[in-house]
Amino acid sequence: MSTAAEKFAFVSSDVDDARAAAAELISRYGQATVAEADVVVALGGDGFLLQTLRETMSTGKLVYGMNRGTIGFLMNEFRADALPRRIAAALPETIRPLEMEAETETGDKQAALAINEVALWRQSYQTAKIRIAIDGKVRLDELNCDGVMVATPAGSTAYNLSAYGPILPLDAPLLALTPVSPFRPRRWRGALLSDKATVRFDILEPGKRPVNASADHVEVKSVISVTVRESQTKTATLLFDPGHSWNERILAEQFRY
Repeated sequence: MSTAAEKFAFVSSDVDDARAAAAELISRYGQATVAEADVVVALGGDGFLLQTLRETMSTGKLVYGMNRGTIGFLMNEFRADALPRRIAAALPETIRPLEMEAETETGDKQAALAINEVALWRQSYQTAKIRIAIDGKVRLDELNCDGVMVATPAGSTAYNLSAYGPILPLDAPLLALTPVSPFRPRRWRGALLSDKATVRFDILEPGKRPVNASADHVEVKSVISVTVRESQTKTATLLFDPGHSWNERILAEQFRY
């Protein structure tokens, strides 16, 4: 950051550790509203940080997360001391969400943003059948699977990783297209796409093999088609401590055993 922040807005998840941390920090550094703050300090886990990013999307607010949750992959270590100095030295990373446009069996259309991933998964015991097109060209006529997703670099270490998708550096101009338990074609393990690509999923046999879709926490039931692209207008900015940057965590994650 080029200048030190003077006003902080402390927000916390609804767990005891996060609320206690917020109270301690407010007593030390004061409390501004989110609207007037230079930096929003989010206290909780990764899920709460994603919620904070959605709420401050495209406002220009900088978000600095400190872990008071379970995993905290996107968070900085919690320390109450010298917070203004830490934030002044923090490194910004700008992320762009995915835009999901989903159409349901009833003809309803719903749009939502996803910082992590847009995911589709089967509703019933039968596998989903999904056609995949990239930039208007069909690339996979029929994927039989439990589900499939498009993940951002920020989301590549979440659901995408658990489905054996690739881990992406935050500044990589890529999206991960990753199947969940593919049955046919059995050996297909997904694809890396340009962040400028538009992905369209068409549900085959939606009456017999219903499919739901989600953009992070927003779920749409019984979809017949879903279009996904990276937003060109909306952004959020995360702050990371030096030496604990996103790319450093990505490297460390890939060498874990």
